[in-house]
Amino acid sequence: MSHDGATSRPARRPARRPVLRSAAFLVSGALAVTALAGCSSGGDESESSSPAAAQDIAPAARGDIADGGTLRWAVDALPGTLNSFQSDADASTSRVAGAVLPSMYRLDNQGRAVRDPDFLEKAEVVEREPKQVVVYKLNQQAVWSDGREIGAADFAAQWRALSGKDSAYWTAHNAGYDRIEKIERGKNNLEVRVTFAKPYADWRSLFSPLYPKDVMGTPNAFNEEARRTLKVTAGPFSIKGIDRGAKDITLVRNPRWWGRQAKLEQLVLRAVPLKDRADALVAGKVDLAAVDPEDASRISLADRDKGTSGPLAHGPGALTPAQAMRSWAVAHGDDEDAADAELDTRAKTRKVVDKYRKEQSRLGDYVVRKSLEPAFTQLALNGSVGPLADERVRRAVARAIDRKKLAEVVLKPLGLPAQPVGSHLALAGQQAYTDSSGALGSQDTNEARALLADAGWVSGGPVKKEAATSKPKTAGNVSGSEGKKSKAGPEDKKGAASHSDDGTHIVGESDQKPGDRQPPLLDPGRIAAHQYAALLRQADARQLRAADKERKHADRYAKEAAQGGAPGAYAPKGTPAPAGAPAGQLAKDGKPLTLRFVLPSGPGSDSLRAVADRISQMLEKIGIRTETSKVADASYFKDHIASGQYDLALYSWPASAFPATDARPIYAKPVPAADGTLTVEQNYTRVGTDHIDQLFDQAIGELDEGEERSLVQQADARIWAAAGSIPLYQRPELVAARRSIANAGAFGFQEPDYEDIGFLKAGARPGAEPNASGKASSSASPAGKASGKPSEEPSEEPSEE
Repeated sequence: MSHDGATSRPARRPARRPVLRSAAFLVSGALAVTALAGCSSGGDESESSSPAAAQDIAPAARGDIADGGTLRWAVDALPGTLNSFQSDADASTSRVAGAVLPSMYRLDNQGRAVRDPDFLEKAEVVEREPKQVVVYKLNQQAVWSDGREIGAADFAAQWRALSGKDSAYWTAHNAGYDRIEKIERGKNNLEVRVTFAKPYADWRSLFSPLYPKDVMGTPNAFNEEARRTLKVTAGPFSIKGIDRGAKDITLVRNPRWWGRQAKLEQLVLRAVPLKDRADALVAGKVDLAAVDPEDASRISLADRDKGTSGPLAHGPGALTPAQAMRSWAVAHGDDEDAADAELDTRAKTRKVVDKYRKEQSRLGDYVVRKSLEPAFTQLALNGSVGPLADERVRRAVARAIDRKKLAEVVLKPLGLPAQPVGSHLALAGQQAYTDSSGALGSQDTNEARALLADAGWVSGGPVKKEAATSKPKTAGNVSGSEGKKSKAGPEDKKGAASHSDDGTHIVGESDQKPGDRQPPLLDPGRIAAHQYAALLRQADARQLRAADKERKHADRYAKEAAQGGAPGAYAPKGTPAPAGAPAGQLAKDGKPLTLRFVLPSGPGSDSLRAVADRISQMLEKIGIRTETSKVADASYFKDHIASGQYDLALYSWPASAFPATDARPIYAKPVPAADGTLTVEQNYTRVGTDHIDQLFDQAIGELDEGEERSLVQQADARIWAAAGSIPLYQRPELVAARRSIANAGAFGFQEPDYEDIGFLKAGARPGAEPNASGKASSSASPAGKASGKPSEEPSEEPSEE
C-alpha cells in the first residue's frame, strides 16, 4: 500500500503480517518499492527470457566519469523512517538503504536476486535434512562506519527483531525470519550459520538490507532512533544530514568504504512532488527526476526544437492557419471593441509565449530515459459483494476486456512495448514468467455475454427504481466534487453527446467532434499535457475501431489452446450468447447490472482514467454499465481500495524476486475474524481459494528451485481462473536526466550501482560497457542482454512513488 511519509510513530502492526509490499498507483510519479525483483529464488546459472524493455541509464565506463560533483535526485517525499522494516517505509527509505547499508543480495537487470560480492563472498544451503542450514561467508573487508566488522552478531540481532516473537518491536515485515530456529557463528565472525525450523525457499530475501546490531539490538533503537538517523552504516555512501526545512537528505562518500569509491562526492535526495517536477527541472533544482508523460513530452519537444528561432508549433500561441487568419481578421476588422480585445489577448499571449520558450530552452538540458517499471497495473474486481461476488460475472468482465488494446493506450504513445502482462507473479524477463492468462481465456465478447446469461443477467427485464437518495452497495464516502458519476449503457446512441444537468456523463461519448481543436490556452505548463491527451484519445479511437474488426485473437494468446482453460472459464456447453447487441441494460431480480468504477482524480492519473474509459466502453458491449466515481488521491487507497468500497478499480503491484513469500498475502483467501469482518491481509479484491493458498505454502517450503517455480506458476493459473484481478500492462518508467549524467535513469528491474553514478567527463559519451569494475551493467545492448554483475551472477519507484 502507499505510504504518506508521515513522521509520527506508526501504529503497531500484527506480527503475523508477512510482507512489506507496496501497492503503487498511477496517481503518483514513481513506485514506492521496498522489495522488488524477479521471480526466482536466485539460481545464478539459470537463463531467463528478455525483459519487455531494456533499461535506459546512459551506461559509461568509470574511466569516462568525472571524480566528484553533487547529483540532486528528486523523490516524492523525505523518508518518514530510515528503518525499512517499519510500516511507513517507502521508496525514499529504500533508496537511502540501498546507498548506505549492506545487502547480501541485490537485483540484476532481469529481476533476479544475485550475490553482492562487496558484502558476501559465498552463501549456500549446506544441509537440507533434518533441517535446512544456510552458511554465509562475508567479505573480509566489510566493516561498519564505526570500524566494527560486519558479522554474525548483526545477523542474529536482525533475526531476533524481525522474528515476530518480541511484540516490543513494531515490525511490518517478518516473512522468512519467523522460520529461523537459530543463528550461530561459524569458524569465525565472518561465517554465519543459519538454521531454519521450517524449510524456506526464499532464504536469499533475508538480510537485505542488513542493519547493524546497534539498530536491531533494542526495541527503542528499532522503533524510534532508526526513524530519524542511522549513526552506523556500511555502503559507498553515508548520511551527512537531513534538512526537513529544505526537504533534502544529503549522502556523502563513506571514508571507510572498501569497495570502489563513489564517483559522486555527494548525492542529494530532494523531495519534489510529481506535479512540481517540470518547474524544478526548469529552475535547475534537480538533475534526475521521474516524470509523468506530459512532462516527458515537453522535454522531448524541447530537444526537437533546439536551435529553432521561429514560432513553436506547440504551447501557447500555437495556432492553426485558420485560427491565425481569424485572429488577423478580427484584429484588423471594423469592430473596434473586438479588435482591441484581440490585440490585448495577443499581447498577453506573447508574454506567455516568451516565458514558455525560455522554459523549453532550459528543458533542453535534459533527456528522457524510458523503460518499463518492475510493476504492473491491474483491474481489480471486488468479489466480496454485489454482482462480482459471482465468479461468472467476474469472468465475463475479464473476457470482455482486450488487454492488448489497453496496454497500447498507455504505452504505444510513449514508444514502449505494449504487450499485456500474462502473470500476476512475474514479469517478462523473470525466470518464473509464464503467460497463464489462458486459464481464464482471451477476449471474447460472445463468451462474456454467455457467461452473464448463465448467471441470470438478461436484457429487457424489469428494473425496480431505487430512491433518489440511495447509493450502490459498495459506495463509500463519496460526495460533492469527489463523487462525479459517469454512466455507460448499451442503449446510448454511439457518438452522441449526452450530459444531464447533474453532471452525469455517458462513458465513451463526447461533445467534441474528433476534428475540433480546443481553444489556445495561456498556461505554458499544461499545454503539452492537453496536446498529449488529445493524441492519446485519437490513438485510442483508431485502436478501438480496429478492435471491432477483429473477431478472434487466437494468435495473441497461443498458450490458451494448449492449457485448455480452467473449469468455469467458459459458459456451460449449450449456453448461447444472446443474439445481436444487448437490447437494453442487463438486469436480474429487478436490479440493473451496474458496477461502480472508482478512480483517483489527481492530475497525475490521466492515463489511468483513459484506460478506465476504454474498459467501460468494452463492458458496454456486453451490457454492463459503469458508474465512475472520481475521488481524491489521498483517500483513493485508504477509503476505497483497502476498505472494499468499490466494484472496479485500477492500481499497481510491484513484481518480486520472491513471489512465494511476497505474493501470498496479496492473493490469500480472506479469513473471517471473530467480530464477523474479513481479514484480507493485502488481498483487496477479497477473492481467494484454499487451493491457491496451498500452492503458495508448498512453494515457500520447496528448496528445489525448478519445483518451486512450477508451484508458483500453478498458483498463478488458479489466480487467473478466480478472476479477482486482471493484469493489464507494465507501468512506464520515464526519467528526466541531465544530459551529462551516466549510469542512472530508467533502471527497469536493476537496483542502482550508486558508486558508478556520476557526470561524464568533457568529451566523453555514454554507451561504453561499464564493466571494468565487474559490477555495473550496460543498457546499450538489446533488452535482456545486459551483462550485469560478473562471473556467476548476472547482474529501478511512479516512480519513484
